[in-house]
Amino acid sequence: MGRRLGPEEANAWAQLRATVRPLRPQRPLTTASVIAPSAPMKAKAARSPMVAPVASPARAAVPVARSTANTLDRTWDRKLTTGMVTPDRTIDLHGHTLASAHALLDHQLDQAIRLGERTILLVTGRPPRKESERPHARGAIRAAIGDWLQLSRHADAIAAVRGAHPRHGGAGALYVILRRRR
Repeated sequence: MGRRLGPEEANAWAQLRATVRPLRPQRPLTTASVIAPSAPMKAKAARSPMVAPVASPARAAVPVARSTANTLDRTWDRKLTTGMVTPDRTIDLHGHTLASAHALLDHQLDQAIRLGERTILLVTGRPPRKESERPHARGAIRAAIGDWLQLSRHADAIAAVRGAHPRHGGAGALYVILRRRR
């Protein structure tokens, strides 16, 4: 619930609220939409004064990358976790810079979508071990892959991204499942 506002804070908050104009005008309350508080609420309100909650302002519409977390059925997930999937294409990003890896990924995704392929094995390399004390950053491609896939021009064609089975590289690879063309 949060802490209660002191009298000075409540006064300052009320003055601030008076200067704010809502982004969307609020609809007037009707008697049907007002619900009487229950008895425990009345007793609690009588003990200490509280400031009425204010609706949070609406956020501006920002394009949000679509989540690809739960778009596969159980059969697909079972095939992926047991390693029974044969990838249609393998993209190996070892030895690339961030820029060249991103360009290669975009190009290969474009080709896979055009050819109607469904499963891509994306080899990124294993993430660095925590005890590794190298003087240079490792695992930058692996760290950027999620953002690249979500924000790419092909994001709407990607049904899911899952970790690969040890047979296909385990922690050093990902499966990218593309949607069927309709």
